[in-house]
Amino acid sequence: MEVQETRVQTDRVLTIPNVLSMARLLGVPLFLWLILRPEFGGPNCDGWALLVLALSGISDYLDGKLARRWNQVSNLGRVLDPAADRLYILSTLVGLTWREILPWWITALLLARELLLGVMLVILSRHGYGPLQVNFIGKAATFNLMYAFPLLLLSDGSGWPAELAAIFGWAFAGWGTTLYWWAGILYVVQVRRISRADAAAD
Repeated sequence: MEVQETRVQTDRVLTIPNVLSMARLLGVPLFLWLILRPEFGGPNCDGWALLVLALSGISDYLDGKLARRWNQVSNLGRVLDPAADRLYILSTLVGLTWREILPWWITALLLARELLLGVMLVILSRHGYGPLQVNFIGKAATFNLMYAFPLLLLSDGSGWPAELAAIFGWAFAGWGTTLYWWAGILYVVQVRRISRADAAAD
């Protein structure tokens, strides 16, 4: 497998793709507050939480698309985009697990994968590399999880819509978790190759 690097095309910070990523980051605490309001005696705000999640998905698509089309790929964007994705996944895991919609073992599996990735990033930094480009499997995993979480949130209701949301939600969650770990293992393989290549060059 070839190590993939995104070609940096600008050092500017205030580009439209970066602004979209920053806005997506600001939506993370809002989303978590909305999803946890019922647990603290507040009204159910799941509809608003789903809206924030939907807007984050749209901005996630747009920032990458616009960065490539307008030649605005930047080092900051390479950090902000995956950071926003992971923070949304983390906040959703916290919210759904807190509300007992998501079982703890799925949360543990996904968090363990994030811990593994964190270790790989430390190893890369020691060799003078930044984060590697997200591969297709990683993007597919995020796509599945981003569909799974709102569907599982919708399943916390009654009637056939909730039952249908549960069926599709768990299907997406199963595929997403499997692909998330697959992408993580491929990332480990890439990092090991870089480490061995640097060791051989010394």
